[in-house]
Amino acid sequence: MATIISNKIADKGIGYNSSTITSEEVISFIENNINRIIEEDKKLENPVFLLIGDGAISKLSYFLAGYVPRPVAVGIAGQSASGKSTIAQDIIDSLVKFQELQNLAPIITRINTDDYYYDRSKMVRAAGSFAEFAKKYDLDVPAAFELSLLKKHIKTLLSGKNVMLPKYDMSGTAKRYNDHTLARPNKMIITEGLYCLHDIINEVFDFCIYVHVSPDIQKNRWFERAEKRNITGDAAQKVFDNVISKAEIHIKPTLKNAAIIINGEAKRQDYKETVDKFLNIIETLMLEKLI
Repeated sequence: MATIISNKIADKGIGYNSSTITSEEVISFIENNINRIIEEDKKLENPVFLLIGDGAISKLSYFLAGYVPRPVAVGIAGQSASGKSTIAQDIIDSLVKFQELQNLAPIITRINTDDYYYDRSKMVRAAGSFAEFAKKYDLDVPAAFELSLLKKHIKTLLSGKNVMLPKYDMSGTAKRYNDHTLARPNKMIITEGLYCLHDIINEVFDFCIYVHVSPDIQKNRWFERAEKRNITGDAAQKVFDNVISKAEIHIKPTLKNAAIIINGEAKRQDYKETVDKFLNIIETLMLEKLI
C-alpha cells in the first residue's frame, strides 16, 4: 500500500510538511480511492456493491478524513435471510482487527435492534406459552419494535453521551430488561435489523444500507435456518409466508431510503476485503499524519 497520497506530496520530496496539504486534497484523495474500490468491485463475479450514490461517496470521504467531529451512524436493513447480520459482523470484525493492529481505543458500538422488541411477557404468561402468544401477535412488523427508543438512543450516542441499552430475552419469555447494557459513543455506531431504514428511524443514520438478495437464495437460506431451529413442515411454510408478505409491506418500500445497496449474495471474503480496502485509506492518512 502506497503511503504517498498525491502527486503534490511526491513533488515535495524529503521534508515535506503535511500541514501544507489542503483539506480539499485529502477529500479528493479519498474520493478517488473509493471510486477505485468500486471499479475493482465491479469486476467481481458477484460484486459487493449494487449501488453507492455520489452523495454517499462524498459524505464517507469527510468521515474517513476525520472532518466530522462526532461518531458515524450506520443502519443496515434488508429482508430476513438477506445476509445483513453477516455483513454487519464482517464490518465489525474488520474494524476490531484494525483497532487492535493500530493499538487504538474501541472504535465501534453495536446496537441490536432485536433488543427493542416491546416487552410482552405478561401476554406470553396469559397465553400460556410463547408459541400460543405468537399465534395472535405478529413479530414481523415495525409495530413490534420500539423504534422511537432506538432512534433516541442513537441520537444520544451521536451527541457524545453514554446510553444504557435494553436487553430482550430471546428464550421465549418476551421479557425486555431496560437499562441493561452500557453503550459508549465510539467512532462508529452500527445497527442492523429489518426496519433500520423505516421512515420512523432512517433519518438518524448517516449511511442507510440495504442488503438485497434474490427470492430463491433467500428462501433456501431461510428454510435452512428454520430447520436448525426445529421449525419444519407446514409450520415453517406458514411462518415464511408471513415473513415474505410482511416484507412486501414494510421492508421492500424502505429501499427508497438507502444510499448504499449491498449484494447479499457476494462472497463473504469479498465483504471483508472491501472493508479492509476502506481501512487502508485510513491507514494511509494516519501514516501521512493527516488524521
